[in-house]
Amino acid sequence: VLAIAVVVALLAFREYIEIASRAGVRVSRPAGAIAVALACVAVGMPGLPVEAAIAGATLGLSAIAVGNAMRATTGGETGAALQATAISAFAPLYIGVPLGLLSATRWTLGREAALLLILTVAVSDTFQYYGGRMTGRHLLAPVVSPKKTIEGAVGGFIGAALSLAIIGHWWLPQMGLPARIALGLALAAVGIVGDLFESLLKRSV
Repeated sequence: VLAIAVVVALLAFREYIEIASRAGVRVSRPAGAIAVALACVAVGMPGLPVEAAIAGATLGLSAIAVGNAMRATTGGETGAALQATAISAFAPLYIGVPLGLLSATRWTLGREAALLLILTVAVSDTFQYYGGRMTGRHLLAPVVSPKKTIEGAVGGFIGAALSLAIIGHWWLPQMGLPARIALGLALAAVGIVGDLFESLLKRSV
């Protein structure tokens, strides 16, 4: 499971650096890929000491900083080092850590909990899409995502809450109904923010 998460993280990092390149930022691909993989493994491996996780993240980010500083200095653009380093350092947090947490969920809470998490997000997205198509009248964030509507977002909240309330009865029995509904609403909110942030990244280039 963790190996799959690392592979997916590296594929996502490849898309991430393509977005960065469109913005004119040169990201150190090897150092960035190592940092993303280290972050994913550090968070996703059960029983890994906190010291090892911190050391791995520090090593990866340091490699990124040095690589980008050398590139910027060689090109005579020392001011670009901070920008490139910041964009590189964000990659492990944005890509590696969430996928590592998904793997950790599989190891600590079981396969059903991880599948329920993925399914809840998928159901929420589906309800957002069809809710917006059928009843969408008011735009949620027109500057960032001109197709997302408030009505679609409400549908996403309903879908996520229903998913965790119903399926979670079998797949997450240790959590009561009110807690499952609250968790579903929280996942929908995080998912919507994540979608808007991804749209913001893409529209910025």
